[in-house]
Amino acid sequence: MQTIGIGTLARRAGVGIDTVRYYERSGLLAPNTRLASGYRRYSDAEVSRLRFIRRAQALGFSLKEIGDLLAVSSKRDVASVKRSAMAKLADVENRIAELERIRGGLAQLIKSCPGHGRAADCPILKALSEEQT
Repeated sequence: MQTIGIGTLARRAGVGIDTVRYYERSGLLAPNTRLASGYRRYSDAEVSRLRFIRRAQALGFSLKEIGDLLAVSSKRDVASVKRSAMAKLADVENRIAELERIRGGLAQLIKSCPGHGRAADCPILKALSEEQT
């Protein structure tokens, strides 16, 4: 089996070398072998694993959640993978609802502000200065 160095791994996966090292420190990735010189060597399996990590991050999974998914994927426990994905979807939907609430509040503040005059009369600054109960 042919192995590759960290630079080649990083290029193939579309990440930086520091990212590879970070994932190693996080326990998500490990070199296939280490040479006597200490150089890390990787196989195509590590390229695939690194791409998996990046795609999972793009979907909003934390590194801990990605570690859990990787552990589950090696056991082929599809039910727990689905549960994790469903929990992540619920989390995303909650964040979207919160962002929509924030957007509505900002839009209302912007609408109330004429965009000129004294800072003391600015409805945006007044709203941000008010105590919320």
